[in-house]
Amino acid sequence: MTARDVTEATFEQEVLKNDKAVLVDFWAEWCGPCRAVSPILDQIATEHADKLDIVKLNVDDNPGLAMKYQITAIPAMKVFKGGEVVRTVIGAKPKPVLEQDLAEFIA
Repeated sequence: MTARDVTEATFEQEVLKNDKAVLVDFWAEWCGPCRAVSPILDQIATEHADKLDIVKLNVDDNPGLAMKYQITAIPAMKVFKGGEVVRTVIGAKPKPVLEQDLAEFIA
């Protein structure tokens, strides 16, 4: 299981109306740290698929959502629950640190 791509067209259904917590990875193709964190997020998505959905949103292709959620630096990850942002994680981090940041959603 890997993180799915979402767009402005699918964001509401995939993220805001999802019954589970959803981590949205705001990223761009040209961003080295984004590419570094991507396989870590894929691992977390696989290991915790029953508790947390992980999706990716390309900020270059979806500038409206990047602006709406005030994405000023990437990688930026926001956890949504019940349509609201409940956690923000900024920057590429090693897997144990990311898992600690997400502990309340994956435990």
